[in-house]
Amino acid sequence: MQICFFEDIKCKNFKPLTLTRPPWDLRIGILTIYQKWEKMLRPELIVWNTEEHLKDVFKTPDLIPSKPCWYINSRVLPSKELIQDITNLNPGDALFYENELIALCSEDTFDFNLLDSFKPAKKIQLGNKPCLIEYVWDLLSLNASQIESDIELLKDKPIHKEADETVIIKHPENIYIHSSAKIEPGVILIAEKGPVYIGEDAVIEAGAVLKGPVAICKSATVKLCGRIYDGSTIGPGCKIGGEVTNSIFHSFSNKAHDGYVGKSIFGQWCNLGADTNTSNLKNNYGMVTIKDWETKRSYDTGIQFFGTVMGDHSKTSINTMLNTGTTCGVSANIFQSGFPPRYIQSFTWIDGQRNPRFRFDKALEAMKAMMARRDKEVTPEYAKMVEYLFEIREN
Repeated sequence: MQICFFEDIKCKNFKPLTLTRPPWDLRIGILTIYQKWEKMLRPELIVWNTEEHLKDVFKTPDLIPSKPCWYINSRVLPSKELIQDITNLNPGDALFYENELIALCSEDTFDFNLLDSFKPAKKIQLGNKPCLIEYVWDLLSLNASQIESDIELLKDKPIHKEADETVIIKHPENIYIHSSAKIEPGVILIAEKGPVYIGEDAVIEAGAVLKGPVAICKSATVKLCGRIYDGSTIGPGCKIGGEVTNSIFHSFSNKAHDGYVGKSIFGQWCNLGADTNTSNLKNNYGMVTIKDWETKRSYDTGIQFFGTVMGDHSKTSINTMLNTGTTCGVSANIFQSGFPPRYIQSFTWIDGQRNPRFRFDKALEAMKAMMARRDKEVTPEYAKMVEYLFEIREN
């Protein structure tokens, strides 16, 4: 079986996170969307269609000729029931939930330019709504349940191991600690409301408190006395301290010091300076409004709690205060006193005065310096992608 991820018009709702990655590379729970499908469906081949500027960084294999392909919406999270419905599709069939195209099967290469006018030979309606993410904050509302379901997917999931006698563990049957993980003295692990997952080579420093459902992924570090509340994912290679609640950090991002982060999502290679705080609730307890990344129009999210969504490589200085419903692009540098704007373009220096545009050569230099610290390289393809994002940024 071969599958291909496609992107529909609603995939734009995940920018700025998807300025630098396809939607299927978003992390929710322990795994990315791609990894979930890979583990549940175990296809022979996975290919994808994505935006032009991402194709050199995320190079897709070629489809196997003369074999049918199952095309799957990048926004859909797998379940046993949905996989059964998808594998039952015959060539020419398409699976919908109301007006949302979930999946289709075709013996021919599908033309994604015709997606909006696509008419299947047989249209099949799902009776139950699948797990379908529509807005960026859906990643947060579903994160806790996805941590739990991802643990079931991990056949090699870590099991609870003996810890220092000073480590306090509540509900050990719901604790998953990889044998290579390091748990320092005085750590508190509370799994009463959901699992605590600590992955390969992760480090939980002394005095930290983890309250499940929570996922600390491979090679991540929770710093001294860090407090990680339920619904949070600390991605691979991240270093996180202070207080974090219901938030997602993609890989290699840092928040190593005190400060509060709540109901927020950070891409890769972000760095939050000491005492950076995110507000996630308005003083009047009203619904949070944010700006659409493409139209720049403000709209009501319909939710009361939402903090910050920040694209890759953006950074804050010490004592930064991010307002409720802040959207920040790629490679922004925020260091003004007081509250910065709630909409921050990519490659902007937020100094509270002129907010000048970041020079491309300096932005690339900063990326190379940070990535080198983790033995990662800025490839020519990656640099080309970043340059494209720099060029399309509005002056």
